[in-house]
Amino acid sequence: MNLATFIQQMPKVELHVHMQGGTRPETLLEIARRNHIKLPYDTVEGLRQWYQFKNFDHFIEIYMEAAECVKTPDDVEFMTREFLRGQAEQNIVWSEVTYTALLHYPMPWAEQLAAINRARTWAEAEFGIHMGLIVDIPRVVREEEGLWVADWVIEGYGDGVIALGLGGPEVNNPPERYKSAFDRVRAKGIPCILHAGETAGPASIWSALRTAGSVRIGHGVRAIEDPTLMAYLKATQTPLEVCPTSNVCLGIYPSLAQHSLPKLMEAGLFVTINSDDPPMFNTTLTNEYLACAEAYGWSAETIQQLVMNAVHVALLPANEKQAMIRQFTSVFNELAAQ
Repeated sequence: MNLATFIQQMPKVELHVHMQGGTRPETLLEIARRNHIKLPYDTVEGLRQWYQFKNFDHFIEIYMEAAECVKTPDDVEFMTREFLRGQAEQNIVWSEVTYTALLHYPMPWAEQLAAINRARTWAEAEFGIHMGLIVDIPRVVREEEGLWVADWVIEGYGDGVIALGLGGPEVNNPPERYKSAFDRVRAKGIPCILHAGETAGPASIWSALRTAGSVRIGHGVRAIEDPTLMAYLKATQTPLEVCPTSNVCLGIYPSLAQHSLPKLMEAGLFVTINSDDPPMFNTTLTNEYLACAEAYGWSAETIQQLVMNAVHVALLPANEKQAMIRQFTSVFNELAAQ
């Protein structure tokens, strides 16, 4: 079996992917038509062209316009179903999905979560895949709104919700602003997972660790700029959720060849591979593995280890995680034998 086929067929886990940013053009067009909203293009092909990454401002424009099309719980359920359909197509059996509930406020949180859970139940029955929700605070909102999100996470924890997140523009928006929200959920034993170390440098990662006890770091690729941080991340094996194509599109690195990922791995840091906002960066998790394998000369064994890294740090109950480890190991052995 060639490497590309191996990557396409292997089971996968994804830890860093956004629900709203993962909305495919065909899904957005259907939701917009339901709600009689006029988009810049009225065909899937036109929207695909519009989705093509140009710059950060254009990315935000698409992201926000897509979110504003979602008006009802039925829209949320449809968006989630179609997102999970795309995950199933890639054999992603467990997804930890960042969801920005505030984008759809004042739609009640309980209605949003119920809609997502209907889609989650459907995907489990239809495809045998599963999903957990990381509900995030956008860094640009008021501290009070951050506390709303913390309360939503506490309310939904164990009912599809697995963590509190922090997303949005890093620069000039430190996590300290939302410390009270992080403290509130951590007091309930709920983990926090913050985006850090992408558009801002190592100080942002240190803040995520110190302010929220972030159990993983969303991105974290600029840790390479701080030897002390690198040593800390290696010693603690704090997982990094690396999204290579996203980093290149956003100009963090000029190309995959110049990305810090190989150096992070060589230094012994704990790395996972993810897609971030796949249709908006013209990628998928499968394509991330394919592109990295080509750029860095990865073997099937390296790719398998990266997949298993994601399994080992997924926010799953111990018994479910052990079952997944056994399942993945068995499938990888079968694929290797072909």
